Amino acid sequence: MRMSLPTQWTKNRCSMTRKEREFQEFVLDWYTKCGRHELPWRENYDPYRILVSELMLQQTQVVRVIPKYNAFIKKWPTVETLATASLGDVLRMWQGLGYNRRAKFLLQCAQVVVEECNGTFPADYDALLRLPGIGPYTAAAICAFAYNQSVALIETNVRQVYIHHFFTNVQEVSDAQILDKVRQTLPEDRPREWYAALMDYGTHLKSLHGNNTSKVKGYTKQSKFKGSDREVRAALVRALTEGPLTLIELKSCLATYEAAKIMPQLTAIVSEGLVVRYSDHYQLP
Repeated sequence: MRMSLPTQWTKNRCSMTRKEREFQEFVLDWYTKCGRHELPWRENYDPYRILVSELMLQQTQVVRVIPKYNAFIKKWPTVETLATASLGDVLRMWQGLGYNRRAKFLLQCAQVVVEECNGTFPADYDALLRLPGIGPYTAAAICAFAYNQSVALIETNVRQVYIHHFFTNVQEVSDAQILDKVRQTLPEDRPREWYAALMDYGTHLKSLHGNNTSKVKGYTKQSKFKGSDREVRAALVRALTEGPLTLIELKSCLATYEAAKIMPQLTAIVSEGLVVRYSDHYQLP
C-alpha cells in the first residue's frame, strides 16, 4: 500500500512545458549512457542500506565512500546486526568519513527500528523523520530510493542540475524555486532512477563547470577543516580507536594541534557520548 506523503513533497501534476519535457528526456538518456549504475547502494533497495549510504555520502566523495560502505555492509549486513554493535566498533569502522556523530545517529536509528518498528523501516516520510539522525533530505531519499515514492528532494547535485538548466541567469535562486521545478519535472513512475540520474549528472556538471550552488540564496561555504575544532575532534576519536589513553597520552598523540583546543573538544565529545572517561583514561564506548 502506498503511504501518504506531505502535500509539499508530492508531485505537481500540471503539464510540463516543452523545455521541461526535453530536459527530462535528456537527463534520463544521459543516465542510461553515462550513469554510475555499478554503485553498490544501487544494487539493493533495502532502506537500511540506503540509509547507510546516505549518511556516509554527506559531504564525502563517492570514491571514498565505496570501500567504507562495502566494509560496513559486510560487517553489519542488516539493521538487526548493526543494532547489536557497540558505538566504539561503529566509530572504528567510520574512520575516514568524518562527522563521527553520523555514526552515532546511524547506530541509534538502527536500535530504534529494531526495538520499536520490529526491524522494518517506515515507508512514510513523517514517520522516518521521527527516527534519530534522519532529517528532511534523508527521509525523502529513503522514500525515493528504497520505496520508489515520488517525493521532491533537493541536495547539492540536484541544485547543480536545475540551476544549470533553468536558472542560468538568475543571481540568487531559492531552494523553494528549485523544488518547484523538481516537482514539475519529476517522473512519477521513476523517482528512484530519476534521482540517481540527477545526482550523477550533477557530479558531471561540477567537473565541467565548477560548483554553481553559490548562486543559491542563503548559500554558506563550508568552513575549512584544517585547523578547525572539527579536525581536533576527529583526531581525538581517531587516536582512541587504538585503545584507551590517558589525557597526557592523548595530548602527545595530538601534539601537532593547537593545545588550547584539545581539552574543550575532548569535553565536548565526552558530553555527546562519542568518548567515555574511566578514572584516568579515555576510550571509545
